[in-house]
Amino acid sequence: MAATARSRSRGGRPPRLAVFPVYRDNPYLNLMLLAPRASGWDVLESARLERFEQDLASLGTGDVAHVHWTAPIVQRADDTDEAADRLGRFRTAVDNARTRGARILWTVHNALAHDVRHEDLEIALNRYLATTADVVHVMNTRTPDAVAAFYDLSGRTVEHIPHPSYRGIYDGVGSRAEARSRFGLDDDEIAVLFFGQIRPYKGVDVLIEALERAEPARRFVLLLAGRTSAEDEAIIDRLLPDGLRTVRHHDYVDDADVKVWFDAADVAVLPYRRILNSGSLHLAATFGVPAVLPDEPHLRSDFGSEPWIRWFEPGDPGALARVLSGPVPERGASRAFTTRLSPFAVSRRYDALLRDMTVGRSDVAASGPEA
Repeated sequence: MAATARSRSRGGRPPRLAVFPVYRDNPYLNLMLLAPRASGWDVLESARLERFEQDLASLGTGDVAHVHWTAPIVQRADDTDEAADRLGRFRTAVDNARTRGARILWTVHNALAHDVRHEDLEIALNRYLATTADVVHVMNTRTPDAVAAFYDLSGRTVEHIPHPSYRGIYDGVGSRAEARSRFGLDDDEIAVLFFGQIRPYKGVDVLIEALERAEPARRFVLLLAGRTSAEDEAIIDRLLPDGLRTVRHHDYVDDADVKVWFDAADVAVLPYRRILNSGSLHLAATFGVPAVLPDEPHLRSDFGSEPWIRWFEPGDPGALARVLSGPVPERGASRAFTTRLSPFAVSRRYDALLRDMTVGRSDVAASGPEA
C-alpha cells in the first residue's frame, strides 16, 4: 500500500519502523502492526541484535525504532564481558540513529527480563532506555510504580496503550462440549487451565499445591499447555501428586489448537510470582474464560473492576485454594472488556502514537542521547 500523506517521510519514501525483537510465535506484534502497515509504514523486523544494528543504521529523520523485549541484547551473552560488549553495541547503534533524526520508542513488557542473567547490565540497559527513549509505551497504567525499584520513569514521556484482545485471531470450529470430550472431561469436573510458556517464575508449583488443598468435594483437572524446558518438565513431574488428574502438553500450542484449550477450561489461573503484563490474561478474556490473578496493586488498578477476574494473595497456595473452592464467574463475562480492546482499535492508537512522534520532524534532527 502506498504511504499516506500523514505517514510519508522525507524524499517521498515511506517512513521506516524498525521493530525489535520480533518473535514469529508471538501474535502481539502482528496485532499491533495492523494499522501501521495499513497506513504505509515500511516495517523492518529483526530478532537478533546484529540485524537490528543494521536496521538502525538505515534510519533517519521521520523514522522510528521500536524496542520491545530486551532479553536478546545482554541475556544472550555467555559471560559478563560479552554482555557488556553487546550493551555497548546496542547503545552506539541507538545513539547514532537518534543523531540522524530517528525517534526511539520503548515498550515496557516486564520490569526486567525473565530469568535474568547479568542482572547489573540488564538494569543498566533498562535505565539507558528509560532515559533515552523519546516515548516509553506502557500497557499497565501503574508501570512506573511497578518498575521503580530498577529504573525511573518519572519525568519521561509515558504513553499508555493497553494490550489488545485476540478477537478474530483464534476463531475456529468446534464446541465447548467437543473440546471437553477431547480431553476426557466429565460435566462435573472443573478444568483449571495454565496456558503459556511454563517457567519457574510463573508459579506452577503454587497452583499445584493450591489444587491439592482445594475443596476435596470438587473434582479438579489441571490443564497445562505451553512450551517447557526438559529441566522444568522434570520439576513438574516431581510436583504433581498422584491424586490430581492432569492433561499436559509441554510444547508450543498450534494456533488451531488454542481455542480447544480455552473452550475446555472452566477457569484460567495466572499464579505468577512476577507479572506486569500477560497475553494469557487477554487470551482468557477473548475466549470468555474467567481468570484468577495475583493481587498485585498494578493489576488491581487496571483490572479490579472486571467481574470475570478473581484475586489471590501472591505466592500463597492456601489463598488460591480458597478462591478455586468458591464459585467461579460465568463464562462470557469478559465480552465488554474484549470489545473495548479489539485489535484494530488498539493498533490504530499505536499508529497515531507513531505519527505523533514524527510530526514536524522532516527538517529537524533529533537531539543527542541523554546521559
